[in-house]
Amino acid sequence: MKKKTSKKPIPFSEQLKERIDSSGLSRYRIWKETGVAQSTLSEFMSGNRALSMGAIDKIVGLLDLELKPRTLSESNKEKK
Repeated sequence: MKKKTSKKPIPFSEQLKERIDSSGLSRYRIWKETGVAQSTLSEFMSGNRALSMGAIDKIVGLLDLELKPRTLSESNKEKK
């Protein structure tokens, strides 16, 4: 019998890292546009630091992202 593999949701920080990488924007450009220091961004991207909510808001705004809650049915599927 096959074991069901439950697909865990990707943590928000990992999703944000993926979007930053895929944006094609340099750390310098993100810093100039948001004010989030290049060193802070580099530490976040390497997993050595968390970002403040203010920094997240600025980066999410620059990348034109939107935080959207999962639907109840999506949450229930993950628990099974």
